[in-house]
Amino acid sequence: MTIHWCGTGLSSVPGLRRLIVESGQPVTVWNRTVEKARAEVGDLTNDIRAYSLDALRDALQPGDVAISMLPADQHVAIAKACLSKGAHFVSSSYIAPEMRELDLPFRNAGLVSVNEVGLDPGIDHLMAHDLVARYRASPDYHADNILSFTSYCGGVPKIANAFRYKFSWAPAGVLKALRSPSRSLRHFTELRVARPWDAITRYDAPLPQPESFEVYPNRDSYPFMEDYRFEPHWKVRDFVRGTIRLNGWSDAWAPIFREIEGLEGKPVAEINAALEARAAALLKDNFYAEGEPDRVVLFVSLKSERGGKPVYHETWALDAWGDVRGTAMSRLVSVPVSLAVEAVLNREIPAGVHAAPHDPRLLHRWLDEVSHLAQYMARIDHLR
Repeated sequence: MTIHWCGTGLSSVPGLRRLIVESGQPVTVWNRTVEKARAEVGDLTNDIRAYSLDALRDALQPGDVAISMLPADQHVAIAKACLSKGAHFVSSSYIAPEMRELDLPFRNAGLVSVNEVGLDPGIDHLMAHDLVARYRASPDYHADNILSFTSYCGGVPKIANAFRYKFSWAPAGVLKALRSPSRSLRHFTELRVARPWDAITRYDAPLPQPESFEVYPNRDSYPFMEDYRFEPHWKVRDFVRGTIRLNGWSDAWAPIFREIEGLEGKPVAEINAALEARAAALLKDNFYAEGEPDRVVLFVSLKSERGGKPVYHETWALDAWGDVRGTAMSRLVSVPVSLAVEAVLNREIPAGVHAAPHDPRLLHRWLDEVSHLAQYMARIDHLR
């Protein structure tokens, strides 16, 4: 059995280190540029190969695990290669419809495709599953309760800059994400937002030192009500999954928002080229210097009310920043991926296409591991 880790970008090294050094797993590292991979992980392994889909497919053996830390549009092809060779698949990305269609083939083959096991999506799912399970088991659970759920995550500078943001992943991807519409539930009403900056609100974070942030909904929150096992008859007032930014972000980014608005109606290729050029310019002044700490914050909250009074209200809060172990973002993305790989090898995840697990054993074990990656992580009971 061999683990095939594809991609050695910004969010790979801690997970790779854990599998190779701490767990002693046999790992082959694949990257398009071998020299870059050697610079990143050459101290961990000598088995570094030039990535191509054909080369990976030829190397796969039954029972192997392929991890894709490559761009999301390449996951499905790698998953299909795994199917053809009797291997399992792991990624930190959202499950695309094309990946979902592979559920039955993976199940029929007795193989696992586990996705959404990074930070967001990933750790946020684990926290949500935990809160929902705790609410169901609480004496205050009742079908007539009014529920509110929020989940906000983001990478922000540990040391704030004038731009109120620094890039820890592909800058063009950050700008392109701002063009994505969102759908969430607010005050029992579906909220559709074409532009994130039209729905920015304040969030008061339950940190040891109180701090407020700017937040906005992203993507489509609705499917996650089912994923988090909300019952169809539950009375849900709010359900929002979103992004968190430092206070002042919306003002600092106002010129960027206007530029993006000005691209509406233009050909996609022209839009992408403009965003990539703008992103490259922004990166020059807003990148992390060598050794400069990044910061990740995540807050997942579930509140239940009856008769206008809260009867259950808990929040998972996480605050992490870069240290001698590397960046917070890389730890919180890649270490959960490594945990998923081990769970697949230990046959703790059933065959088929899955997101982060509901299984209480895995859930609690993984959250315990995550707690060691953050400088602060706690489940807060607001009613005590």
